[in-house]
Amino acid sequence: MTLQELRSQALACTRCQLAGGRTQVVFGVGDPHAALMLVGEGPGQQEDLQGEPFVGRSGQLLDKLLHQELGIDRSRCYIANVVKCRPPGNRDPLPAEIEACRPFLDAQLRLVHPAVVVTLGNFASRLLLGRSEGITKLRGRAYRFGDAHLVPTYHPAAALRGGGEVVAGMRADLVRAKRLLAAFAP
Repeated sequence: MTLQELRSQALACTRCQLAGGRTQVVFGVGDPHAALMLVGEGPGQQEDLQGEPFVGRSGQLLDKLLHQELGIDRSRCYIANVVKCRPPGNRDPLPAEIEACRPFLDAQLRLVHPAVVVTLGNFASRLLLGRSEGITKLRGRAYRFGDAHLVPTYHPAAALRGGGEVVAGMRADLVRAKRLLAAFAP
């Protein structure tokens, strides 16, 4: 299966109640062969309207940090979310919704096959690491993730709310990801 075939399946998905309220599926975007993959929680209002992850204020901050800390733009990585449809009112995704979407994320990870995965926030970090601790305890280090590494960091929305200390933490985590990417570079 290719990413395009998987995307077609996701566009037709009705596995959970989120399908009924979406404007469109927010599947993923970027380089399908990227060494770096970013995984967020789920689409917000702007993402639901535009069909692309991280296009609102959070996305603008993420783009800025990717440029400043890794020297890349979003076209050089792959960006996806745990759930592909916007939860109503931007609420947290429910366990059943996460499980319904999990096969899509697992397939994206398998098909992109990144060397480094950066999880943005609690949901993606807990899900992919299989841990219950929050992002404050999980971040600050890298974890083995199959034959790749996983670097948990704050969600950009948390950085917008939390100010300089949270942004500094995100920067440090992205530098950690950059070092791991350099170790995998051919």
